[in-house]
Amino acid sequence: MGNAGSTSPPSLGKAHFPHLEWKIHDFSALLKTGTKSAKSSYLHCSGYKWFLQVTPSTSKRTGVETPYVGLCLKLCWSSLEPGDTVNAAFELSVYNHSKRIYCGYKASHNFDLENTLSKNEFTSPQKKDVVVHKKASTIQNLFIQKKGFIEGTYTWTMDNYLELNTKNLVFSPTFEVGGHKWCIGMYPHGDRHITDCVSLYLFLNASDELSAESGMAVELTLSILNQKNGKHFSMTTGLFVLPGAIGGGWPKFLPLQKFKDPSAGYLVGSSCVVKADFTIVGSSNDG
Repeated sequence: MGNAGSTSPPSLGKAHFPHLEWKIHDFSALLKTGTKSAKSSYLHCSGYKWFLQVTPSTSKRTGVETPYVGLCLKLCWSSLEPGDTVNAAFELSVYNHSKRIYCGYKASHNFDLENTLSKNEFTSPQKKDVVVHKKASTIQNLFIQKKGFIEGTYTWTMDNYLELNTKNLVFSPTFEVGGHKWCIGMYPHGDRHITDCVSLYLFLNASDELSAESGMAVELTLSILNQKNGKHFSMTTGLFVLPGAIGGGWPKFLPLQKFKDPSAGYLVGSSCVVKADFTIVGSSNDG
């Protein structure tokens, strides 16, 4: 990735040029998971956290039936303050093992709180060859399991929502899945950037440390129950890697106006019911 700059002080100083190499072992196994996207662990650059996001297969292109792999760059929203704009120039590519060359493209993008993902560009055998001169400064791996996925589910009934007159993050009780401790986190009235939505996340417990070499690949669905009709309002992530992502979820999960509407059924009195369903589909090592 190349130059990065921001509209907010302090100055970023001298830009630097990190090189992330993300090796997805057995790409066919990733396709079989059916995930819509896969996100790497983070890479530090100029004081910000960045992720590489891969769209495993995209065939909905007019007149083209050849599968494409989409690549884009994602900036971690928690690195930003309101009003920040980060201008980044970068190069994304996929290694062609047959030709022993990289195929990809160069691009630039303006990132901010409402726009943390660059344009999803598609690579194919027809893409321009890219010469990569330097050795990767960061190497990450992703191994997808072919069987034996670990599935977890947890329901958190919060009975004191109206008492939570706070901008702080509140946590569910800790629960265990796959030998690790987890919790659901909620900003009841939005986080420091968002003031009109409930923010909802799944976190690996702070006491459950994972090294970058032992990260977990997770797919996640978070839901809030409509207590009147028994249905859920749900959102589902693509695949992301812990510990790099720290947790997964959405700063804008559900608009507060809709959440607090008595007729909607999500908040009944001071009670709401939150559910996490997730699957551990792989890891950063093949052990």
